[in-house]
Amino acid sequence: MSDMLVHLTALPPLDAALADARERGVTIRRALAPEKPALLAWVRAHWPAWEVEVDVCFARLPVACFVAVRDDAFVGFACHDAIAPDFFGPTAVIDGERGRGIGRALAIAAMHALRAQGYAYAIVGGVGPSAFYARVFGAVEIAGSTPGIYAGMLPPRPART
Repeated sequence: MSDMLVHLTALPPLDAALADARERGVTIRRALAPEKPALLAWVRAHWPAWEVEVDVCFARLPVACFVAVRDDAFVGFACHDAIAPDFFGPTAVIDGERGRGIGRALAIAAMHALRAQGYAYAIVGGVGPSAFYARVFGAVEIAGSTPGIYAGMLPPRPART
């Protein structure tokens, strides 16, 4: 999976994306520190490989993870600065909520946060849905970026008992 580059000065408007999500009954906002245990448990249940990266986001101030919430429940998340500075991801939306603009709103919120930090470009690492990022942000593949930052990463090891 290649990395992609996003030009942060050409992002879609944040307010419109947040308003669209609100009209669909979803609030997009930064995760709060007291939500860390609940969010990590939820991520572990749905995407266990990303729990550690989400955890890292709580070491940053402001917290570098946005959440989508419907009826007091998480339905999605988007992180930035988790694996490295200026990297977007991981991000996901639960199956029953996909295709409703939630992932788009989460990604736009995180990209605007990166722009507010002073970055001109962001890297989406190890992209799965490249067509999504190309459509939403005009992201382009970074040639020769596979395996990228994850090259040589050791596999997870089982916990000791």
